[in-house]
Amino acid sequence: MTKLFATRLALLATMAMLASPAISAQQGDEAAPPSKPGKPINTGDVLSGELNAMKVRDVKKAGKRIAMYQITSEPRRLPAPNGLCNLETGPETFQLVLSSDAQATQLKSFVGKEISVKVDEIACASDPGQMSEAVITKWSLIKKQ
Repeated sequence: MTKLFATRLALLATMAMLASPAISAQQGDEAAPPSKPGKPINTGDVLSGELNAMKVRDVKKAGKRIAMYQITSEPRRLPAPNGLCNLETGPETFQLVLSSDAQATQLKSFVGKEISVKVDEIACASDPGQMSEAVITKWSLIKKQ
């Protein structure tokens, strides 16, 4: 029984020696300077990025699955009072709130592609069901030439 204990103790000591350089390397990464906040985005500005689609359950319509679209972009700072949305650099994911079935149809063909939208109204995500860091409640798609 003592031999088994000694073997396990030696194994633990070896694992600890191997893990300590990895731990110190990770601590060295933490000393990197903080990221700069993203450039500001205001009403009337254009937001560009990749369009993603997700199926989520609508809490208002008895759990019916609906499409939710979001743009993944570079970090952006929102106008006051929203600022950085409690993030170090600002939000990178922006949910597009659909106001009609026509908007949903319009976005469906652009999933996975780079799009640009004109932002008319934007805020930080605040509802539990929102999957993005920021929400664009009023927007219009900019046609690429």
